[in-house]
Amino acid sequence: MKGSKVLKIELEGYGSFFGTKQGTLLVRDKDRKETTYPLFENEIGTVVLRTGNLASVGALATCGFFGINVLIMTQRGNPVAVLRSLEDDSHVKTRICQYESLNNGKLEYIMKKLVIAKAEGYDQVLKKQGLRPIGYVKDDVTAIQANNEATLRSRIMSYESKFSKRYFDQIFRLFDERYRPEGRNTFLAYDGLNNTFNLGYEILNWRVHVSVLQSRLEPFLGYLHALKCGKPSLVLDLMEIYRYMVDDLIISFCRDVTAKDFVFKIEKRHNRQGKRQYLNKAMEREFRKRLNALFQSTVKIPRIMHGKKQQFETLISEEALLLAKYIRGERKEWTPRIVNLT
Repeated sequence: MKGSKVLKIELEGYGSFFGTKQGTLLVRDKDRKETTYPLFENEIGTVVLRTGNLASVGALATCGFFGINVLIMTQRGNPVAVLRSLEDDSHVKTRICQYESLNNGKLEYIMKKLVIAKAEGYDQVLKKQGLRPIGYVKDDVTAIQANNEATLRSRIMSYESKFSKRYFDQIFRLFDERYRPEGRNTFLAYDGLNNTFNLGYEILNWRVHVSVLQSRLEPFLGYLHALKCGKPSLVLDLMEIYRYMVDDLIISFCRDVTAKDFVFKIEKRHNRQGKRQYLNKAMEREFRKRLNALFQSTVKIPRIMHGKKQQFETLISEEALLLAKYIRGERKEWTPRIVNLT
């Protein structure tokens, strides 16, 4: 099996230049220091450009020719676009098999695997913190049955929401009661801690989204999350596997926060004005830095082709590739690989 491309070229700071030089991709920083990356070794998977960087059209065309995705981000690290080769849309078999998987029995299999993997990840965090694991999820989820897709999804998600609530009820007790929320709130949360979780998940979302695109899967055709216009269901599905890694970082980062680490912002959403709490600029910058380091950290899970370890972000890419192979019928099973936190 062909392994995923693991090399990422990421430009930093204003004035950095991305171009080509004698059969290589070139990065020149603002101090004129040059770094070149050979193209024909086929290891480059992604180029990351930020506002303030300079790039030649020729270099972008070269990336398209070699099937290298170009991720465009703001200076703060918010992704805004992905440039892909037109040939990425030629992998019709993968998408056809993905559509067919909704009706050939693989949908139920994948849904249950996702929920079981999520619970296993949550248990990793709970055990590390000396809290009570969820337990028994695999048997309970496997036993869930229904006569149609909608009912099956409803029953599985209902079960998932119950153990997620038990998980966060325990996790939130680890934080200072002055900043501890009453429960987990996602969109438009008012408290700083929930908004820190939301920020971490937003960054995870884009990491997973790029991996899904690289695997030639359709991001908006998922299994666990219902299909809805504008909702990248498959991305949200695969995010479930790795939320616990972000949670583990947030527990460490926010355990000793104080009032000065947060700021309030007056925001108006849907004709309603509210005061919402976020990490201050310095704390948010440090959080993004640590989250980026997490994605680049080494995990003890073997790569597809060789090696006993790999970077966390490479694991995310490989998992999407393995799921694609299962959907195409090239693998008999697919079980998400969980990183051991201990």
